[in-house]
Amino acid sequence: MKTVNHESSRPYQPTHWDPIDKSALERAAANATDYELSCREFTWELARSSLAGLPGGGLNIAYEAVDQHLGTPLENAPALRWLAVTGGDTTLTYADLATLSNRFANVLRGLGVRRGDRVCLLLGRTPELYIAALGAWKAGCVVSPLFSAFGPEPVRQRLELSGATTLITSSDLYRRRVASNRSALPALRHVVLTDAGIDDDPIDDTVGLTLAMAIADDEFPIVRTGPEDPALLHFTSGTTGRPKGAVHVHGAVLAHRITAHYALDLRPGDVFWCTADPGWVTGMSYGVIAPLCLGVTVISDEAEFDAQRWYDILTAERVSVWYTAPTALRMLMRRGDELPAGTDLSCLRFVASVGEPLNPEAVVWGDRVLGHPVHDNWWQTETGAIMIANLAAEQIRPGSMGRPLPGIEAAILRRGPDGRAVIADGDVEHAGVDEVGELAVRVGWPSMFRGYWHESERYARAFAAGWYLSGDLARRDPDGYYWFVGRADDVIKSAGHLIGPFEVESALMAHPAVAEAGVIGAPDPVAGERVKAFVLLRPGFEPSEELHDDLIAFGRRQLGVVAPKEIVFADSLPHTRSGKVMRRLLKARDLGLPEGDVSTLEGVS
Repeated sequence: MKTVNHESSRPYQPTHWDPIDKSALERAAANATDYELSCREFTWELARSSLAGLPGGGLNIAYEAVDQHLGTPLENAPALRWLAVTGGDTTLTYADLATLSNRFANVLRGLGVRRGDRVCLLLGRTPELYIAALGAWKAGCVVSPLFSAFGPEPVRQRLELSGATTLITSSDLYRRRVASNRSALPALRHVVLTDAGIDDDPIDDTVGLTLAMAIADDEFPIVRTGPEDPALLHFTSGTTGRPKGAVHVHGAVLAHRITAHYALDLRPGDVFWCTADPGWVTGMSYGVIAPLCLGVTVISDEAEFDAQRWYDILTAERVSVWYTAPTALRMLMRRGDELPAGTDLSCLRFVASVGEPLNPEAVVWGDRVLGHPVHDNWWQTETGAIMIANLAAEQIRPGSMGRPLPGIEAAILRRGPDGRAVIADGDVEHAGVDEVGELAVRVGWPSMFRGYWHESERYARAFAAGWYLSGDLARRDPDGYYWFVGRADDVIKSAGHLIGPFEVESALMAHPAVAEAGVIGAPDPVAGERVKAFVLLRPGFEPSEELHDDLIAFGRRQLGVVAPKEIVFADSLPHTRSGKVMRRLLKARDLGLPEGDVSTLEGVS
C-alpha cells in the first residue's frame, strides 16, 4: 500500500480489493440490520435499560455477568466450557460460577482484602481465572490481569506500579515469575496459589486456594459498587518504558455488552470462542465479561495455538461466533486452503479479528475457506470496548476497520508539526476524505478509561477539545469506512501483543555484555512484526554466535514471549541530541532506506 506523510493533506490510496457483500438472509438475521437507522436511534441513556443493576441500587460487573441470570432459564445453562491442554474438559453453569465466585469473594474477605484493593491475576486460561475475576469484583476489588507469559521483570514492574495487595497465580508461575522478586514488593500481602492441594505443603508465605474455597461460604453479599467505581486496571506498554495503567469502571460493562451485540453479533444460544489471552484487554472484555453478560456459552482453551486442535475445537464445540487474531489466521492460512479431514464448520456463523491490522488477504481467505469473511474491528486498551467494526449485515471492504458502532462518534484529525491535533478556536481540525490523520473518538462512551494509574498529566495529554486521541494514523473514505495506516509512535505490535521498545532495551542492558540497545519492530509475514534488537557491546566483549545465543536466552528469561527474536551486533546506534536512541533510523537501516530521509518511513511503525 502507498502511504503519505500523515501531516500532509494528500489522499491515501489503498490497493484495491473487491468488497464482499452479504446475502439478504445474512442481513436479515443480523443484530443490526440497518446501520444508519441504528446509529440515528441509539443513545447510551436508552441502552442502560439493558443492565440489570444490583438489587437495591448500584452496578457491579460480576452481577451483570453471572448473578442476574439466576432464577432464569440460563441459571443451569453452560456458561463456561474449559478445555484442558491434556484433553479433559470442564463445564460450569451460570449457577456454578455464581456459587464459586461467592466463595472466592469470601476467601478474599477472610484474608482482609478490602474494597478498592488491586487484585492481580497471573493465570493462563483456566477456570480459576474466571472465578477469581468475578469474585474479586463482587468483593469490590480492582482486577488487574497480567499476561502469564511475561518474564519476572515485567511482572514485578506491574505488581509494583499497581500497588497490588493480592496476587492470584499458580505454583509454577509463582516460582518462575514472582518468588525471586517478592521481597521487593512490600505492598503484596497475599499470594493465592490456585493449584495448591489441601494436603500440599505451602510454598513460602502463600495461601492454597483449594482448602480456602472448600471452607468458604456459598453466599456473599456483593459490595454495592457504582458505575464510576474502578473495576479494572489494564497495563499497556508505552514508548517511555513505564507501562501505562488504564483504569476502567464498573459502568464499562454497558459498552461491553452493547458492542458485543453489534460488533460480534452475539445472540442467545451462541457458542462463543475468544482466543485472546485473558492477560490482555480483549481476553477480559470479550473473553469474560461481554459474553457472560449476554448469556452465551464461552469456550476457553488452555492450550496454545495448534492448527489441528483449533479446527477440532470449532467442530466439536459447534462454535457459532469466533473472535481471534490476525496472526492466528495467517498461521492457519499457511496450512493451506484444504480443511483437515472431519472438520465441520456448519455451526460457524460469524468470524471477527482484533489485536493488529487485518490484512485483506485474510478477509478473503476466510470467505473462501471458512465460509465467512473475517470481520476486522478497531479499539484499544484505553477505549475498553470495540469502537469501529465491520458489522454482520454490512458490506465488508477488505483491509478496512469498518465504521463506528452506534453510540460512537469517530473522526480523523489533522496533526500539527508537533504531532498534536490541530486546534483552532477551541475545536479540533478535521481531516478531509481520504486524508491521513489521527484517529480520535468523541468522549462519553461508557468504557472510556477514567485515567492512567497515578499519571494524571499523561491522561490529560490523551485528550483534546473533547476528543480522545488514539495515536493511530488512519483515513476515512467517502462512505465512512475507516482504514488503518500506522501507529504514530513506535510501539511494536507482534502477534497481537503491544510491546514497548524501551522495556525490552532496559532488560537487555541488564546483561553484562550490553552497553546499549535499540529495539524496533521488523516486518514479519506471520506475526505482523517481530522484536528486533540492535546491541552495542561493552569493551572487552566481541560479537560471536555464542554471545548472540546467550543474549536471546537472557531476553527470554527476563521478558518471556515479548523478548527479541533477532539480535544484531552494532558498531554504533543513532541518537538524538538529548541522547535518546532514534528507533526510526534503526528501522530505516533495517529496511535498507536512506537514514538521512526518515520521511520515507511514514506509515511504517
